[in-house]
Amino acid sequence: MLKKVLIANRGEIACRIIRTCHKLGVVTVAVHSDADRDALHVSLAGEAVHIGPSPAAESYLRGDAVIDAALRTGADAVHPGYGFLSENPDFAEAVAAAGLRFIGPPPAAIRAMGLKDAAKALMEKAGVPVVPGYHGAEQDPDFLLAEATRIGFPVLVKARAGGGGKGMRRVENATGFKEALASAQREAQAAFGDAACLIEKYIAHPRHIEIQVFGDDHGNVVHLFERDCSLQRRHQKVVEEAPAPGMPEEMRRDMGEAAVKAAEAIGYSGAGTIEFIADASEGLKPDRFWFMEMNTRLQVEHPVTEAVTGIDLVEWQLRVASGEPLPKRQDELSIDGWAFEARLYAEDAERGFLPATGTLTHLALPGTSARVDSGVRSGDCISPFYDPMIAKIVTHGPDRAAALSRLSEALAEVRATGVATNATFLRRLTDQSDFVEGRPDTGLIERHLAELTMVHAAPSEIATLAALLLSGALEPQAATDPWASLSGFRLWSEAPDFVDLEHRGQHLPVSFTARGGGVCRAALGDKATEFRLSRSGDAYLLEVDGRRHRTHAVRGERDVTIFREGESWHFGVFDPLAGDEEAAGGGDRLVAPMPGLVKLLRAAPGAAVAKGEMLAVMEAMKMELTLSAPRDGKIADVLVSEGEQVLEGAVLLLLEPLPEAEHG
Repeated sequence: MLKKVLIANRGEIACRIIRTCHKLGVVTVAVHSDADRDALHVSLAGEAVHIGPSPAAESYLRGDAVIDAALRTGADAVHPGYGFLSENPDFAEAVAAAGLRFIGPPPAAIRAMGLKDAAKALMEKAGVPVVPGYHGAEQDPDFLLAEATRIGFPVLVKARAGGGGKGMRRVENATGFKEALASAQREAQAAFGDAACLIEKYIAHPRHIEIQVFGDDHGNVVHLFERDCSLQRRHQKVVEEAPAPGMPEEMRRDMGEAAVKAAEAIGYSGAGTIEFIADASEGLKPDRFWFMEMNTRLQVEHPVTEAVTGIDLVEWQLRVASGEPLPKRQDELSIDGWAFEARLYAEDAERGFLPATGTLTHLALPGTSARVDSGVRSGDCISPFYDPMIAKIVTHGPDRAAALSRLSEALAEVRATGVATNATFLRRLTDQSDFVEGRPDTGLIERHLAELTMVHAAPSEIATLAALLLSGALEPQAATDPWASLSGFRLWSEAPDFVDLEHRGQHLPVSFTARGGGVCRAALGDKATEFRLSRSGDAYLLEVDGRRHRTHAVRGERDVTIFREGESWHFGVFDPLAGDEEAAGGGDRLVAPMPGLVKLLRAAPGAAVAKGEMLAVMEAMKMELTLSAPRDGKIADVLVSEGEQVLEGAVLLLLEPLPEAEHG
């Protein structure tokens, strides 16, 4: 067994690798950037080495710095995790040249699968079914448009390098093809340093099903069954499960055999995933699946495979890297129960899933009800430099219904403040009828996006609890003053208290009267409610109309967040002057909705623009966002330049009304 491993990664995957290393008695070395100096993975590792500034290109993507850190600390091997350098064959070769073991496949295998066009050609030769499309090297837009027309719209434009949904666009018709191609190429160039794209037929009712494979240096390859990753948004996986619902045994066998055949064709060793697309328009069928790509590394969603097989995949990686054969043969592997994984991100689902940054002032994650892989704690900062994942929440049960119910309950336990999260969105997704009934597909979230991201008005008792907390009415009074201890007491009669709340930009005036015995009467606008309030441990119990709800509250200096049954509401104290500056803008400003990089500007002073016209493209946390003109007008001034890093709320450009003559 290896003695000392350097982990060339950060966040939850670094922490997860460290846990298995500790279990096996392997000493760990962490690397970190400036932004991660006090990160959780740094504190968990036996040693830590600083490798550069906060941007990934200057730290985690610097193979030379990583290898130097490994040599200086006496490590035997380097574990790349996923992302960053994990699928970089040049880095894998450099690790081996330095006398270290790369915990991953041979560089030749990474190269063989690194470019999607070449990988598909290789798979066709190996007898693995491949999606119809154009997988050649020609990148002329007119040529690719002609190929897309030949294949038939809709099509997918896909970056040939990398993964994770980067450089991928669905195109419905020829009209929008070239713009979508250019956008995909920009994103691919930024993410992978390779702008080349391929074109594939878009499957109308697609299921994204992948097979976990594992090989060793002795020629053995097995598969560990499938994962269904169909619940996606913008080609990014959101919830994964194992096994795949509705999977016929014949299809499971055929997909597993195809995956093993693919791995054997490239002399694979270590953990890898063969990703397939399946046409589920008539249910899953053995002749309706095609190879998409191979990820030559550990996957983000590997815990669901671990849950249903009982195997620690990182332990297998370490054993294979130590020269051992695979611990089990194919006939010794089986599926036990069902598992789900939900990805908890710092993003605001109700604002188009904009990435969120800032300090996690409070973070409570599920306890024993779920496995939680996380790389952050309360007080940690979510920076704009890296992927905004907070945690992976994994549940297991004897069947799908039990595992999904446990996931729903676990997500309801999430309480985070300081940074917006997608916890409520994930919780609602677990209740979505098609998903509950085992009919996931890659378009499900988009079809039901409105209901999954709807802003729910705060119930009056929730707003009142916020008002009580912000007014100080629930704080224990000093026992030395007998009158002060009578919270809500009035000598002659009941008298209401008033608090002006703000919730998502809305003014909520609340009046409340304490009636003793925990009973409170509240008025929010013209609606009056009476409820009973009590405490139970760290929770408030709100009884309304005979129903008791367990509710949690996290209070800041001038704000409070209320959590109940998977929903959350954030309240502040209303400031009547806060909106004046924004109101004065009157739509005359284009404002950065998130901190990030100004990737592209299509605006020049004096130019006339129409409402909805693309003016800028921003990039942050692996996400590209297009900003459009809020109304018809003329560019008065451009206040930023391409390549500039800006903060959320920064004014990018100013608009002015078109002269009457230009209105026509």
